[in-house]
Amino acid sequence: MSTNVLEDVSFTIEPGQCLAVLGNNGVGKSTLLKCINRICSIQAGSIYIDGKDAYKMKNKILAQNVAYVSQKSENSNMTVFDTILLGRKPYIDWDITAEDRQIVSDLIDQMGLNEYTLRDVSTLSGGEAQIVMLARALAQQPKVLLLDEPTSNLDLRNQHEVLKIIRNLAETNEICVALVIHDLNLAIQYCDRFLLLKDANVYSNGGIETITSESIGSVYGIEVEIIEHKNKKLIISNNY
Repeated sequence: MSTNVLEDVSFTIEPGQCLAVLGNNGVGKSTLLKCINRICSIQAGSIYIDGKDAYKMKNKILAQNVAYVSQKSENSNMTVFDTILLGRKPYIDWDITAEDRQIVSDLIDQMGLNEYTLRDVSTLSGGEAQIVMLARALAQQPKVLLLDEPTSNLDLRNQHEVLKIIRNLAETNEICVALVIHDLNLAIQYCDRFLLLKDANVYSNGGIETITSESIGSVYGIEVEIIEHKNKKLIISNNY
C-alpha cells in the first residue's frame, strides 16, 4: 500500500518574495521542490509558473523558467567560469555567444567571485562553492529559484552571506524563491513567506504572523518562546 508524500498542498509565490518551506525531516519539503522542477512527478494537481502549466512545458522552456540548487555542492574539476556557464545551456542552440559569456561575467562580478574565475570548483570552500552553484542557477535567468537547504554545512558567516545574496537577488530581479531551511531564526530573518508542512499537508501558509509558538510547537513537537529583538522575532527553545 503506497502512501502519499504530500496531499492538498496549495500555495503561491509572488515575484520578489522568498518562501521558506518548513517542517520536520521526512515531511516532504525536498520532494515539494523536486515536484515543481519535475525531478519528481506529481500524481494529481497542477503547478503553474507565470500562468503556464509547468507539466506541459518542454524541458528547455522549463529550464528557462525554473532553476534548482540541491543540498550538496557538486565536486567539479571545472573552473568557476565554466561551471556558471553551464547555466546558459537552456539558451544555447549551436554555440556559446558573446551574450552568454557576458551574463556569466556579470554574475561573477555581482557575486564577488572575480578572484575565483579560473579556479576549479573542487578547490573552493563550502560557502564559495555554494555561491558558485547559486550563480549557475541564476545564469538560467529563471522566474523561479528553488533552493534545497542552501545553508547546510556552511559556517555562520557564510550562512548569512548566502541568504543575504538570495534575498537581494529575489528583490532586485523579481524572482520567486522557495527554499527548504531548518534554521527557523535564519528563515524569519531572510524570508517573508512561510509554508509549514505537517503530516503531508500544509499546516499554515502566510507571512510572519504564521510563525507563532503554537504553530512551531505543533509542527516540530517542541516548546518554544518567541521574543522580539530589534523589531524582529527570535525563536528560543524551552526544551533545555
